[in-house]
Amino acid sequence: MSDELTAKIKVLNERIWEDRARLPVIDAWLSNFTGQIATEGIERLHALHILAHFMYFGSRETRALLRSLYREAYRYPIIERIRKANSDSLDRALISARFAMELRETRFLGIGNPAESGTHLLYYFRQENGLPKDLFINPHEIFSRTATGTILRAPTVRHYVFIDDMCGSGHQAQEYSKEIIAELKRLAPTAHAAYYVLFATSHALATIRANTLFDDVNCVFDLDPSFQCFGGTSRYFSTTDHEISKDTAREMSLHYGHKLCPDHPLGYADCQLLLGFHHNTPDNTLPIIWFDEPGAQWHAMFKRYPKLTIW
Repeated sequence: MSDELTAKIKVLNERIWEDRARLPVIDAWLSNFTGQIATEGIERLHALHILAHFMYFGSRETRALLRSLYREAYRYPIIERIRKANSDSLDRALISARFAMELRETRFLGIGNPAESGTHLLYYFRQENGLPKDLFINPHEIFSRTATGTILRAPTVRHYVFIDDMCGSGHQAQEYSKEIIAELKRLAPTAHAAYYVLFATSHALATIRANTLFDDVNCVFDLDPSFQCFGGTSRYFSTTDHEISKDTAREMSLHYGHKLCPDHPLGYADCQLLLGFHHNTPDNTLPIIWFDEPGAQWHAMFKRYPKLTIW
């Protein structure tokens, strides 16, 4: 069983994981599991099973997802509205001209500060979709502060599109809604605010739609409950060898996870994901995969670069 999993991981590393999981890296990661829950061999077998189901999206795949996000969530719906407003017209010149007008009245923004992944993705989003850089702004550039109060910096802008890579809980989108979208709606009630993300859990999508002022919430990849590693409908343990136990894997992940991230031993907001990107690994993923704090006696498999590290 161990040999089969190792062979599968080797193929994944060569074809998808951008050669980031070579044998020495895997061996170092496996050395973390020292037999504190079961025997060392059983723990490492279950660790290999978890790793063999890790979903990794490299630079090429991420760029393809950003093209899909722009096309499916932004461009096509606008074109459809233009056609309906013009008797289902197929006139390409008319549609292109009207779409260009809509685009000029749009601004794309990242979720988070300039050093976070949402903003980082904007560079590739602009490249992949051939968009001019003046359509991209920081959230603080929406407003101008004057002696008499707050005003919109660009009153002609009607669409504000916020972009992120991963949404596991919906907490950050709710914060943006309270801090930014509420002010935007106060100043421009007809302004359209959209939240588009590459990956989102079904729970997060529902939370954002029910509890924020975003007019449109969309994603490329909807992570339904089957993507929760140890959930009742987990896709990772639906058909497994008799040597693999979901209960053992969960107990092991929970035990080591408590030592690494006491507040979120199975990932932020208990998301229990097995997901990573070329540019980072979300904290919604199991900490046993990504934890790599300075001074910690733990070897990461797919390292996460945290927003804040206390040195």
